[in-house]
Amino acid sequence: MEMTKRFGIGHPVVQGPFGGGLSSPLLASGVSNLGGLGAYGAEHLAPDDILKLAAEIRARTSNPFNLNLWVSVADPGGEDLTEAEFERLWPLFEPYYRELGVAKPERPQRLHAPFADQFEAMLEAAPAVFSFVFGIPTADQLARCRKKGILTVGTATTLAEAAALDEAGVDAIAATGLEAGGHRVSFIASSEDSLTGTFSLVQIVAPRVKAPVIAAGGVVDARGVKAALMLGAAGVQVGTAFLACEESGASPAHRAALFSDRARHTVLTRTYSGRLARGIRNRLYEEMPRNVAPYPVQAWFLGKLKAAARAQNRTDLVSVWCGQSAPNLKHHNVPALMADLTNL
Repeated sequence: MEMTKRFGIGHPVVQGPFGGGLSSPLLASGVSNLGGLGAYGAEHLAPDDILKLAAEIRARTSNPFNLNLWVSVADPGGEDLTEAEFERLWPLFEPYYRELGVAKPERPQRLHAPFADQFEAMLEAAPAVFSFVFGIPTADQLARCRKKGILTVGTATTLAEAAALDEAGVDAIAATGLEAGGHRVSFIASSEDSLTGTFSLVQIVAPRVKAPVIAAGGVVDARGVKAALMLGAAGVQVGTAFLACEESGASPAHRAALFSDRARHTVLTRTYSGRLARGIRNRLYEEMPRNVAPYPVQAWFLGKLKAAARAQNRTDLVSVWCGQSAPNLKHHNVPALMADLTNL
């Protein structure tokens, strides 16, 4: 197949690159070692840590793997957090900090590492594949990837975004439908105005772009893989099903929630990070006022609760990313899931 040959992988299966520590070197290498394209969402990492991460994955696999970054790392109003804004927002989050036993944090001097700095680290790390969301790198950055032999995968939620990525010369386009768990990675229209289902999006995009299309969202087994390929996709990107594997960086409570009846009830909301994302409906979603703060301010405040929530085996006050097809999850580890996905 075109995609497997181009990417040097045995199967047209790409692991979703989870950010925020939900990826793991064990998961990425495990997928790559079994002929898929393992991935790591590195958007939360400082440049030096990206280099360490790539070395750790390479110590576990000699096969191709993908590093993922966010091109846009702040929404309007989220570029920094002033002292006045910090004190204004703190009372909204304080009850949850108190409940979980977390002290009031110091105001950060910087909310997120600049994409340009992360890109330079990625380029030095030189993974086989560099994927990105929330925009398109500059023409110069993409040219430097090509010069270094790094394949590029852009992510689209609409035909307009897919056309822009194709014009930029990416090596593949991940067409991400509204079924997918985690963030809606739109970058032309608003996320709320970019909600097309995966299989509709694949059928619309595939005949209209030169780059091979990867179907992302709603695929958890071989049936989904077959359907995506039949509709014109060159491969699939699987997120929630890999997140549910014991090799992922998800907490035991998060993984358990994915296999529970709670996974039947997901919502698209800005509650968990300030950007629209799909996760399991929980207490935080019910209680937190809507549109409190932009990304990454909202994400920073809530991110400080993650360690305490994990230690207490709780999922009520943190994001629990989950796609709409989670009720069909069956497998708890990478070998079993890969065997299913590749049973074509």
